[in-house]
Amino acid sequence: MADEELDTSEVRGNHRLDEGRLDEYLSRHLPGYSTAPSAGLTVRQYRSGQSNATYLIKKGSNKYVLRKKPHGPLLPGAHRVDREYQVEQALHAAGFPVPRPLLYCNDVKVVGTEFFVMEHVQGRIFRDITLPDVRPAERTALYVALTETLARLHSFDIRTLNLMEYGRGKGYCKRQVITWTKQYERSAHTDIPAMNQLAQWLLDNLPSNDNEESLIHGDFRIDNVIFHPTEARVIAVLDWELSTIGHPMSDLAYFCSPYFWPSEVPLFVRSTDKKFSEITGMPAFEDLLIIYSHCRSISLPIPDWNFHLALSFFKLAGILQGIHARCIIGNASGENASIYGAMVKPIADYGLALVKRGNLTLPDTSKSSGELFLQSAKGQHVLEQVKSFMQQHVYPAQQEVLEYYIKNENSPVRWKKPLVIEKLKEKAKAEGLWNMFLPAFSGLTQTDYAFIAEETGKVFFGPEIFNCQAPDTGNMEVLHMYGTDEQKRQWLEPLLAGQIQSCFCMTEPDVASSDATNMECSIQRDGDSFVINGKKWWSSGAGNSTCKVAIVMGKTTNSSSSRYKQHSMIIVPMDSKGVEIVRALKVFGYEDTPHGGHFEVHFNDVRVPVSNLILGEGRGFEIAQGRLGPGRIHHCMRTIGAAESALQLMCARAAQRKTFGKRLYQHEVVAHWIAESRIAIEQARLLTLRAAKAIDTVGSARARKEIAMIKVVAPRMACAVADRAIQVFGGAGVSQDFPLAFMYAAVRTLRIADGPDEVHLSAIAKMELLEQSKRFAAKM
Repeated sequence: MADEELDTSEVRGNHRLDEGRLDEYLSRHLPGYSTAPSAGLTVRQYRSGQSNATYLIKKGSNKYVLRKKPHGPLLPGAHRVDREYQVEQALHAAGFPVPRPLLYCNDVKVVGTEFFVMEHVQGRIFRDITLPDVRPAERTALYVALTETLARLHSFDIRTLNLMEYGRGKGYCKRQVITWTKQYERSAHTDIPAMNQLAQWLLDNLPSNDNEESLIHGDFRIDNVIFHPTEARVIAVLDWELSTIGHPMSDLAYFCSPYFWPSEVPLFVRSTDKKFSEITGMPAFEDLLIIYSHCRSISLPIPDWNFHLALSFFKLAGILQGIHARCIIGNASGENASIYGAMVKPIADYGLALVKRGNLTLPDTSKSSGELFLQSAKGQHVLEQVKSFMQQHVYPAQQEVLEYYIKNENSPVRWKKPLVIEKLKEKAKAEGLWNMFLPAFSGLTQTDYAFIAEETGKVFFGPEIFNCQAPDTGNMEVLHMYGTDEQKRQWLEPLLAGQIQSCFCMTEPDVASSDATNMECSIQRDGDSFVINGKKWWSSGAGNSTCKVAIVMGKTTNSSSSRYKQHSMIIVPMDSKGVEIVRALKVFGYEDTPHGGHFEVHFNDVRVPVSNLILGEGRGFEIAQGRLGPGRIHHCMRTIGAAESALQLMCARAAQRKTFGKRLYQHEVVAHWIAESRIAIEQARLLTLRAAKAIDTVGSARARKEIAMIKVVAPRMACAVADRAIQVFGGAGVSQDFPLAFMYAAVRTLRIADGPDEVHLSAIAKMELLEQSKRFAAKM
């Protein structure tokens, strides 16, 4: 959220206003302003903004933003605050995210120039376009939201907005070259040959179609936008000084220009040793173009893209030259305006070099798949790598792995991994296909990884090959999000390296664990230690020979009256005295040895250091919710992958076998099973991708309903598909000769694991009723 103390300063030098006269004027003309007449007026100036001066106005509890022309001599036609007010009025009325304009004043006696007042919008403003303090997945979401907002702006009909006379429209690109050439020449403090050459190139290479007429912003970038305080959603677009009717591609190219900036120009960027496009989580330039084109239903590649990009560099150099000139005469509006003069030449040089390189290669969407949930370019690349790896190495190893577990079914070595799995893990790690589930390490979004999880889920040991297996993924997420530096060093680092594995101990045999507040396992403080006593079962992964640590949830002594603040999570090394692995629990007769089994584990006076507690006492449910959000996405997409495998087997069997003189698929009932399975898989995939997208954009907490829905839908769907496949296979379907019986056992378990369907259905109903009641109240 924007910090007013950091974003504003005392009004600077000759930017001071007559606050008494302003207070008097607003009291008479601004409705609601004088509700607290005794309260004093305070005025602070925004540090950013190098053109029209912008002020934060406070009167009692009311906040407003005032925008005015700079004082002193100005370039002709520049700093038209009346136009800003006009366009914000039109856009606000149309429902586009802009601050609500409140008042326009052309009486220069009040503050020395024309000005207008708009509402103050509270949210997040990012001054560094690289978003260094934002997690990688959110970087992608924020830039996607920006792209969608720009596409929405360009989709308006200027006639509907009643802005037909707002600009001349046709011939915009030519006018821009001429205008910025004149602006540069008027403000130039030294001769820069590259600016002259770039201007000539632009005039000689005008677009073949210079007649598009859209409302354009003119300076669209992330620091001219206010985002929702917690969501990746634009709530206000600011600074409409350069807006007009013109060619929308000029806006898009200007917005994308940071992908092409020379590294020696740190404009709107803190020092970084990476190119803009190389920053983890930053969406690829091609992705933004594809998203924009989808939103506006236009085709790519964009004609004359190099021209629009070169014009952006020329225009930016002209803007910086103007700021520097205003700094020299003393009427620059922003702080640190003097630094921009040195940036003009390198930007002009780079713009000229860019056009001499020839046209850039742009994505062609004429053969687009039309996917609703777009992966990033990196996500698509990694998915293709995973698919190739699965085809070349994992699928061919299935029979060898299956034979290992059948051969050692009753041997202690069944809890060890066959050598082929260990070799495949080393190969995947060497190819960089490792820990893809964790955005902070992979740079992938949840939407990106959802497609990958589906692919790995098509083989029962597939996720482990890429160190993306449960319960380790959930435990690594917990340690990454909530662990101390020491906890991360001791346990997270070896888990990420694949050197050890872990288990998660939550469910208990003696209570109804569908209500997790029933848990009785105690975690009691004793000096510098916690002492753990209790029984756990369905502790997945505890049988692995490399399982070295457990995360245990239990009840701590806590005075909180809330049932959801009485439990904690703690790290317990598996070799701790008092940890007793009692037995392996079978699932429909299967021990699930490839996944380390599901064990009953007792904790008998187990003593661990206080430093092993995660996050703090009473924070167990908070951690569990953070763990389960992405984890359920992964579970569901792996389950969808399993369902795809079942459907593939069903189709192959139906094409091979005959009954009563016909192939199985020629029997209508089998054909319908195949069709119903395909429909159900597609529905589950779309809903799960929607939940993944929600986590990427608004976080797990805001995506609770979507996560709960997929937890019900995906396992139910997979059970039905596996059951139909078993029926098509007949007796073979329930035998060990095919994976269908094991698959059914695994997916049927998921209807209980992480909470039974009935708990999720109740939660979904509660959230739906609340949302409906809010909608009803809003209409009253």
